[in-house]
Amino acid sequence: MGFNCGIVGLPNVGKSTLFNALTQTVAAQAANYPFCTIEPNVGRVAVPDPRLEVLSRIGKSQKIVPTSLEFVDIAGLVRGASKGEGLGNQFLGNIREVDAIVHVLRCFEDGDVTHVEGSVDPLRDMEIIETELMLADLDSLEKRVPALQKKARGNDKEAAQQLSLIEALIPALQEGRAARTAVPKGEETAASRLGLMTTKPVLYVCNVEEGNAADGNAHSAKVMEFAKANNAKAVVVSAAIEAEIAQMDEGDRKEFLEGLGLSDSGLDRVIRAGHDLLGLITYFTVGPKETRAWTITRGMTAPQAAGVIHGDFERGFIAAETIAYDDYVALNGEQGAKEAGKMRVEGKSYVVKDGDVMLFRFNV
Repeated sequence: MGFNCGIVGLPNVGKSTLFNALTQTVAAQAANYPFCTIEPNVGRVAVPDPRLEVLSRIGKSQKIVPTSLEFVDIAGLVRGASKGEGLGNQFLGNIREVDAIVHVLRCFEDGDVTHVEGSVDPLRDMEIIETELMLADLDSLEKRVPALQKKARGNDKEAAQQLSLIEALIPALQEGRAARTAVPKGEETAASRLGLMTTKPVLYVCNVEEGNAADGNAHSAKVMEFAKANNAKAVVVSAAIEAEIAQMDEGDRKEFLEGLGLSDSGLDRVIRAGHDLLGLITYFTVGPKETRAWTITRGMTAPQAAGVIHGDFERGFIAAETIAYDDYVALNGEQGAKEAGKMRVEGKSYVVKDGDVMLFRFNV
């Protein structure tokens, strides 16, 4: 089951530095000139989850296998991208392929690092990119209307439904509002099939100087205020610090973070926020060989969750032995949960909850 977040932003805001730190590689060339990331770079990263260590200790597992999330580092965008400026067409094509957008905003002052717009203003930068995405979406929808109108006149019900949805979205885009703000209730799935960039969920990442990593600065405060007002998520990181931390071992990393007044790394917050942004939850399997985290979409039933492990598990699903994480820990594992009556046998209609520890019964 693959989920990915595309890292976007204007040139020189720290996208590739953040990507390098996320993937603990130097796969993306972090250079001080526009378009240094010409081809999208892809990396899978483990989703940090302290529950794994706890479950592994109780289950006496030989190893831990975390769940993961994919990040795609995409070339920087400039004004006019929707009309092909810079690497516009390539950028927009790459964005259409991701599930969510991680929008990196420059919130640091540095005379040695060129800003493509000439000054630091994260809200302006945000508007530039979102405007280009909206213009590209608007162009895409307007081009589809004539063909759909023709089919609808021929009593094509599917075309008529799609046309109705598109006609609800076009006015919003013309007014400068993202398509996600105008999707009619119940049409979310149909809207996602249109391949629009402004229906994708967005996480704003404020890239600040090292000294502001713990509390942010005036620039990041503006982004946080905007995100709160628009029901969006934002996190503060220092990409430069994260690049340093990525090269450290666990002990040095913890000491370094504490010295900066941080309880966890910015990258951990970005990964967790990306996980939440995609509407994902985690369930666990625990045994002597391994404790493993599994990623599923919120709202999945037990058979669907079983299918993430193997298709046969879903096809031959009988039941799922299920223990809530807190019960598993409080009662010291499976046996204690059984004895306390906290292990449930759930059927096909059970909707899996975040943190469930599960064992599937199936027959193929």
